[in-house]
Amino acid sequence: MKILKSLMVTAAVTAALMANAAHAENKKIALVVKALGIGFFEAANKGAQEAAKELGDVEIIYTGPTSTTAEGQIEVINSLIAQKVDAIAVSANDTDALVPALKKAMDRGIKVISWDSGVAKEGRMMHLNPSSSPLIGNMIIKLAADNLPEGGDVAVLSASATATNQNTWIAEMKKVQGNYKGINVVATVYGDDLADKSYRETQGLIQSHPNLKAIIAPTSVGIVAAAQAVTDAGKIGQINVTGLGLPSEMAGHVKSGASKSFAIWNPIDLGYSATMIAYELINGAEAKPGAELKMGRMGAVKLDENNEGAMADPFVYDASNVEEFAKIF
Repeated sequence: MKILKSLMVTAAVTAALMANAAHAENKKIALVVKALGIGFFEAANKGAQEAAKELGDVEIIYTGPTSTTAEGQIEVINSLIAQKVDAIAVSANDTDALVPALKKAMDRGIKVISWDSGVAKEGRMMHLNPSSSPLIGNMIIKLAADNLPEGGDVAVLSASATATNQNTWIAEMKKVQGNYKGINVVATVYGDDLADKSYRETQGLIQSHPNLKAIIAPTSVGIVAAAQAVTDAGKIGQINVTGLGLPSEMAGHVKSGASKSFAIWNPIDLGYSATMIAYELINGAEAKPGAELKMGRMGAVKLDENNEGAMADPFVYDASNVEEFAKIF
């Protein structure tokens, strides 16, 4: 009996050690977002979790600051370095400010990529754009122009003044503005991806520009706040809100007429793809110009001379399809 008990204890200890060893072998990939509590990034986390389940040996650490600041992200990154994660995939609040912390991470052997909103080349191995910036820039002004056949005054409500992706998209938008007859961009304001500030900035636009016909908000927080401000001001049918948003958050505003259409890539796919790329790099893939990195069900991304790649084209949502997609994200 003593021998049997001894064997049982030995077996239990061995099983526990094996389980711990298997757990220890899991790759830790940190998904660092601009701020917690934003629906777009919560959807991206769903995609990251999907990728982790598919891969089998990945643990996702979903994290970010409580507000969209570079300082908050730097604090998060330093904590992840201390935790000795295998990879950091970050959507940056500032192009340059994160570079020293991310260089420190890479010096410690951590694979670093940016996605959605990039960091300077020195601070990452590659950057995954959700789509190509020229396509996004053209799309957001086209969505406004399509509903203004005679042209009109248009304003932009962006995220923060330092947000890499929004600044790039707005710059690309202005490059093609001349292709849309009569479209006059009268102002650009910043809501810092805060609902209350974005709402107030929209109120300011409505008051300052009485002939305003459309508001372009290339931010999922800003577009909802702008649509609500237009609704509360009794301007539905006079001012169309468009840009980039989530179907689940915009369905009601499309139904009310505050927004006739908007666009977005699938954030679930974006989080999934970023995780797959980070996993490839952990396992020895090299991020260099011309390289193709696998993204699971999303195919592969080819890197350009700046080690950047685009996931997919933006997709337009309107009254014909928004309810269907609102059930997904």
